[in-house]
Amino acid sequence: MDTSMITNVSEYEEVAKGKLPKMVYDYYASGAEDQWTLKENRHAFERIRFRPRILIDVTSVDTSTTVLGHKISMPIMVAPTAMQRMAHPEGELATARAVASHNTIMTLSSWATSSVEEVASVGPGIRFFQLYVYRDRNVVAQLVRRAERAGFSAIALTVDTPILGRREADIKNRFNLPNHLTLKNFEGLDLGQMEKTQDSGLASYVAGQIDRSLSWKDVKWLQTITSLPILVKGVITAEDTHLAIQNGCAGIIVSNHGARQLDYVPATISALEEVVKAAGGRVPVFLDGGVRRGTDALKAIALGATGVFVGRPVVWGLAAEGEAGVRKVLQLLKDEFTLAMALAGATKISEITRAHVQTEQERMAQIPSTITYSRL
Repeated sequence: MDTSMITNVSEYEEVAKGKLPKMVYDYYASGAEDQWTLKENRHAFERIRFRPRILIDVTSVDTSTTVLGHKISMPIMVAPTAMQRMAHPEGELATARAVASHNTIMTLSSWATSSVEEVASVGPGIRFFQLYVYRDRNVVAQLVRRAERAGFSAIALTVDTPILGRREADIKNRFNLPNHLTLKNFEGLDLGQMEKTQDSGLASYVAGQIDRSLSWKDVKWLQTITSLPILVKGVITAEDTHLAIQNGCAGIIVSNHGARQLDYVPATISALEEVVKAAGGRVPVFLDGGVRRGTDALKAIALGATGVFVGRPVVWGLAAEGEAGVRKVLQLLKDEFTLAMALAGATKISEITRAHVQTEQERMAQIPSTITYSRL
């Protein structure tokens, strides 16, 4: 496909699929086991309808918003995606430049193929650092301190991965990080190169390093070693929302890890409102998973999200056209979001309300349980 003719971010996936080795494409694209949640992350957005307001002056639409005190151009940010140099030689550096050019937020995966220092070196930008907690807490402390020194603004603590989900494509492909790449944040810590095994190199790496005993006490410990705000990434229930707030988290990311962990959990957009209600406005709630259109972002914000994070589309744009591809992915989403706001009758983020959307459950509740017919 001629990339100049691309009109939506999903079209970048076919371009990326044609460019990437099968092992790499499958690693980025696949979900866990039957991949039901992977499909549901998209389909659930399709079941939400808009209730637009009309005859509102939409001459000017302002998409800007504030996240953790940072003014950004739109409530569409970039989720952490591992090993981006598999997609393009410049990897995370190209992504960082593209995201900064749009004045939005990039989350750097701790499993990046570029270090926090390298990403910081590309220039200013608002960046969060995604973190797993490893058995060796000294490793965790070193990573956090380096992120702080590199100017990162928050920690996105992934809490849904005590054990790696079963990603059957990776097992079939015997996935391993290509020999010329390393997990740059772990260089010098004897963790930088994944072991190649008969199963999945990534699974072997994670099984050996991530702490399965991670609990809320470790979230409290993390607060003792950093002054950065901590977002808990991987919450999909009201119960865990209450615990996150009780344990001092600065925000919640409703996430099912791109449907790569436990299959048959709800789509994130389906879990969002439960979390928002439980949070009760005490902390901001964000969402990732399945966002492919500006209308998806509008639906999430109407249901109470402060913003959304986008993962796979960024990687597809990166694989297709490097930095220019990531820039275009973000521009397409911003343009769609601006248009959707205007057509819904909202001229700024604060005007997007719950009344702008109707869920499938609400539609079903309107259907009478019994239908009577009159005879003439």
